[in-house]
Amino acid sequence: MPRSLISISSLVLLSLTSANASAEQYWSDASLTYLNGHQYEVGDPDRQVLTFEYVAGYDWGKLFSFADRLESSDGFKETYIELSPEYYVVEFEDTWVKNISASGTAEVGDGFTHYLYGLGVAFDAPGFDFLELDAYKRNNDGLPNNYQLTASWGARFSIANTQWLYDGFIDYASGISGVGPANLNFTSQLKLDLAPYLNIDSPLYVGVEYVYWRNKFYIDGVNEHNPNLLVKWHF
Repeated sequence: MPRSLISISSLVLLSLTSANASAEQYWSDASLTYLNGHQYEVGDPDRQVLTFEYVAGYDWGKLFSFADRLESSDGFKETYIELSPEYYVVEFEDTWVKNISASGTAEVGDGFTHYLYGLGVAFDAPGFDFLELDAYKRNNDGLPNNYQLTASWGARFSIANTQWLYDGFIDYASGISGVGPANLNFTSQLKLDLAPYLNIDSPLYVGVEYVYWRNKFYIDGVNEHNPNLLVKWHF
């Protein structure tokens, strides 16, 4: 693992531990993902990405975070981090709505930090492990503010004796006057769990990630269609 990602992962875990020292934790999950794709837009098309991801549930809500380390074939390297807490304002039982939350996200890249805040709704939908919808106001660093709508989902299913997971998100961000039009990022992963065949307890996935990003980075007409091979290990 690159030293930079080790340092980032350590800082993320330290901040989570400090922020939630007095909270009761119900569950947590950590994972590493390796991606390899050749159809990236804006910059070199050939890239490898290593992602550390951490998500946990607490008595106050949920915390999701990840750190990406991107390395392009032309030598360009980039680090990107997101930290997303959700505070449950109200929770429901025996209804199709599980909870309503006050949601926020910090997007931290090389030279910028964007802050998002808004409201989220989690649904109890048949066939889904989770299904959520969040509406945000974006406070952009160095750009005018705008709005974002995010849907995220995860669904496990079986084919014969094989175990699969399909998950992903859709981000729709409104256009910014003087910068560019609205953009839409559809990212999903279809993954086969190899753990049952290897006699290991934690999921070990192989599969493909597909990204469709319309007007990427608010650049009019830059549309990315990008499949990536992936390996994801939960520990």
